[in-house]
Amino acid sequence: MSPLLVFGVIAAYFIVLLGISHFTSRKADNETFFTANRQSPWYLVAFGMVGASLSGVTFISVPGEVGNSNWTYLQFVMGNMVGYAVIAFVLIPLFYRLKLVSIYEYLRDRFGMRSYYTGSVFFLISQTIGASFRLFLAAVVLQIAFFDAFGIPFYVTVLTTIILIWLYTFRGGIKTIVWTDTLQTTFLLLAVVISIIMIIDQMGLSFSEMISTVSESKMSTIFDWDWRSDRNFYKTFLAGIFITIAMNGLDQNVMQKNLTCKNQKDAQKNIFWFSITFFFSTVLFLSLGVLLYKFAIDQGISIPERSDDLYPLLALNHFGILAGVVFLLGIIAAAFSSADSALTALTTSFCVDILDLPNKKTHQKKTRLWVHIGFTLLMFLVIIIFNSFNDTSVVSAVFKVAGFTYGPLLGLFAFGLLNKRAVKDRFVPIICILAPIISVIVDQNSEAWFNGYQFGFEILLVNAGLTFLGLWLNHKNGLDVK
Repeated sequence: MSPLLVFGVIAAYFIVLLGISHFTSRKADNETFFTANRQSPWYLVAFGMVGASLSGVTFISVPGEVGNSNWTYLQFVMGNMVGYAVIAFVLIPLFYRLKLVSIYEYLRDRFGMRSYYTGSVFFLISQTIGASFRLFLAAVVLQIAFFDAFGIPFYVTVLTTIILIWLYTFRGGIKTIVWTDTLQTTFLLLAVVISIIMIIDQMGLSFSEMISTVSESKMSTIFDWDWRSDRNFYKTFLAGIFITIAMNGLDQNVMQKNLTCKNQKDAQKNIFWFSITFFFSTVLFLSLGVLLYKFAIDQGISIPERSDDLYPLLALNHFGILAGVVFLLGIIAAAFSSADSALTALTTSFCVDILDLPNKKTHQKKTRLWVHIGFTLLMFLVIIIFNSFNDTSVVSAVFKVAGFTYGPLLGLFAFGLLNKRAVKDRFVPIICILAPIISVIVDQNSEAWFNGYQFGFEILLVNAGLTFLGLWLNHKNGLDVK
């Protein structure tokens, strides 16, 4: 693709985003930034959340991973559906009843201030690393597709990208994001649909023949029953449930959008329809994966060593200009729909949980603006550090470690909801630090210790369980909460 065409696509896309920002941020204040004044239409939130959930990692990795693990990822998504039901019927009513801005305020009321700060800090660390990682992958694609042609260094690519994200989020915050996510989800799904159309057109397949090709492929195998495999159905399904609860229901980034709905009922409808749309969107991505490998084999195209490179390679070089343009829009939309909401959630959590900004009488808006700038710069620095590794496997490992921080959050909320025991608040930070450290050690040695057993996503349950056990042992004798 021509670098000038790529530039035109990116420029036009951001002009649209800035236009949306302008119209959604008029008369915006801190309440608008944090909660969108709790006036968001539930159907917009539901559709927009699909794009945020299908991040740049998913957009590129899921189709390529089909060649390595078939459709076993769908086992995980099946578990996600159960997890979303728990969010809708357990967490949403709780958060609306307490009228929370930051969901970690629950930990303050249930356990105490140190538990509150611990939960918030764990979120801030994991979200900063996770959002930076996803934006890093998108920046690499943009660097190859456009900036390399003009000799522009990677740090300029990252700085330009993150400044543009800051520009359309700094005034309207979550209210703007509800609307931009809707646009970005549209482009993301459109990229997949057009890619599929291009493939079946070049392969001379009808729609029914395409369905048969996908369904009859060995790559469409869903279930793995080997108990030692990290893709075993039972542990993948269970992990899907609890990772959804931890990384969606207990994540300020995701729940902040749900809490912008007008009432509890609308928020629950949002979760229901979002989960259905998310499931079928994943099926679409997996179907694309099968077709990508089929197309590459039939056309005699060498399969890249890294599965993540397959979709970009074919979309930018073999599917035509339209597919290439839409692919770029898709990867930008996928990355930015998660990065922009993460930046807003980080700002909200820090302002509410750490600075207690809603209770301050002066300089609220100015303080929030500086916090927003601070997290923008922090994400930029983290991405530059990632790039200095010059090894995506190292970056992936860092991202995986960041995921361990959700275990303590799951353990904290589970303990608070499932029993009325009071705990010694001062020891909670120690418990929440030890649990992921022990989990990492167990994960690294599981094959040797457990007769070849490999932990997959379910290591989160071990992490949460250790936190829960630590809290149980940390009980204040003779004291219970009412």
